[in-house]
Amino acid sequence: MIGDIRETKKCQLKDPMDLFHSGQVVKICAPMVRYSKLAFRTLVRKYSCDLCYTPMIVAADFVRSAKARDSEFTTNKVGDHPLIVQFAAKEAQVLCDAARIVCPFADGIDLNCGCPQRWALSEGYGACLINKPELVKDMVRHVRSQIDNPKFSVSIKIRIHEDLKRTVDLCQKAEAAGVSWITVHGRSIEERHQPVHYDAIKIIKQSMSIPIVANGDIKTLKDAENVHHLTEADGIMVARGLLANPAMFAGYEETPFQCIQDWVDIALEHGTPFTCFHHHLMYMMERITSKQEKKVFNVLSSTSAVLDYLNDHYGV
Repeated sequence: MIGDIRETKKCQLKDPMDLFHSGQVVKICAPMVRYSKLAFRTLVRKYSCDLCYTPMIVAADFVRSAKARDSEFTTNKVGDHPLIVQFAAKEAQVLCDAARIVCPFADGIDLNCGCPQRWALSEGYGACLINKPELVKDMVRHVRSQIDNPKFSVSIKIRIHEDLKRTVDLCQKAEAAGVSWITVHGRSIEERHQPVHYDAIKIIKQSMSIPIVANGDIKTLKDAENVHHLTEADGIMVARGLLANPAMFAGYEETPFQCIQDWVDIALEHGTPFTCFHHHLMYMMERITSKQEKKVFNVLSSTSAVLDYLNDHYGV
């Protein structure tokens, strides 16, 4: 029996698979371009997020370039665990080489089989991999065989086919190759804003013996609870909902001012670039500011101006 999604006692667990075997729904921060970096992961972990992903990293660039490694992947030994590094890859050995680099610093890797962006598809990355189940199977098996740490997880994040039998086949092939869990975004490659097919996620869950994570259009804790009920998924992955309210998993319906204060402190401590610092605040304050306030706040152009505004208007 899966426990209540609000349960937070398992926060001490560091091994990702221990989380999935804890009897509670695993609360996960999605891989988000530009946004799910160390500072933001640090923030959501303060508010009951169990597992965090890095933004997607192109494995070939990461392996080839020290500059890419330094700019794309930052973590720390203290609090940034459990951590999953998501890679875009299309060759088994390249994914293995990338996994070997991050293995000492992370708890697992995830192969992106869900990104629908045109550039990714044209390069052979992302969602086009759902049409190449043998390649996915091969990549999972290679990483499994070349990483010595048995606790290092290998997961995949997918979209669904219109013919769900093909998706189930892909998932079962990945399971046979040793994949740790599968995250399912309940839309096809072509679908963008259409309703998420939570019924499809449930069918996939019922067809597998490994953990399944549900993803897609989860904006609030109530949404997360509903999706868990509809899909019976072992975990819930959230993207924009956490951008708008990083304290969502802790039960807050909108971003509390303490969370905004925490973001300011964390971002300044990490030396977060101004644009990223400001954009996160714009997301967090979307529901709690008036149109007039947004007009002023959203065009501020320096950290000092933002800090002055927050202090003058909110005492932050």
